[in-house]
Amino acid sequence: MTDKLPSNQRTDSPEYLKRKKFFSHLVTVYGRKPVLEVLEDQKLDIFRLHLAESNRSGGIVDQIKQIARQRNIEVLHHSRNELSRISRNSKQDQGVACDIHCPGYQPYEQAIDSMDGEERKIFIALDGVTNPQNLGMIIRSVTASPCHGLLLPTKGVADISPLVIKASAGTLFKGTILRCDSLVLALQNLKKQGFALCMLSSHNATPLSDLDIKQSVVFVLGNESDGVSDNIASLCDYRVGIPMNNGVESLNVAVTASLVAFTAK
Repeated sequence: MTDKLPSNQRTDSPEYLKRKKFFSHLVTVYGRKPVLEVLEDQKLDIFRLHLAESNRSGGIVDQIKQIARQRNIEVLHHSRNELSRISRNSKQDQGVACDIHCPGYQPYEQAIDSMDGEERKIFIALDGVTNPQNLGMIIRSVTASPCHGLLLPTKGVADISPLVIKASAGTLFKGTILRCDSLVLALQNLKKQGFALCMLSSHNATPLSDLDIKQSVVFVLGNESDGVSDNIASLCDYRVGIPMNNGVESLNVAVTASLVAFTAK
């Protein structure tokens, strides 16, 4: 019998690493109508369709199956429990989910490693933005802007859901969305790599238009009501704000993200 090497001493094959990288770019969409709309979009690269064995024939389910056949998309059938583990939302998946290959959706480490080190980069990061409509609108603005991408933690923000996809007007599948398990650790890592960290704030802040930073930068936007959390704020190098008039204290986080995405230099 051959002893197994510890995981930290194991060498993964190039084929395994290639497959792992491919799967890291998948976005899973659930719900009958959202999946149907995705399948009807010929520009999207659909990897797999997942169906619950308990689905009854007829109606929209048959439409989904028909389009999958026409597009030669692999269809897998699962028990209800298995499908809920794929969709991660058993209450709303309606027995249907599909995987979409999105080149810009990836772990942040992977993206940073592949970028030109000489080029100055601008990212927007979200800390505790839990409203799905706000998240979708932010994705849309960042995707349309000169920003390099959106840094999105896997916990503490709204999940990628049909509401987010709808609010993003489909730009979720086109944009650069960089995932991280911990926003604190990701920001610490980026800071070590020379990024400046700027938190958006309405107090004692430098106006965004006056900011002059030559290095790569991450702008951190906080929760809709509480702003940037204390542990994230302690990492930031600058407090940046958008001057308000007529007694208005702040803007909606999605509006703020749009202003930053299009005007930050």
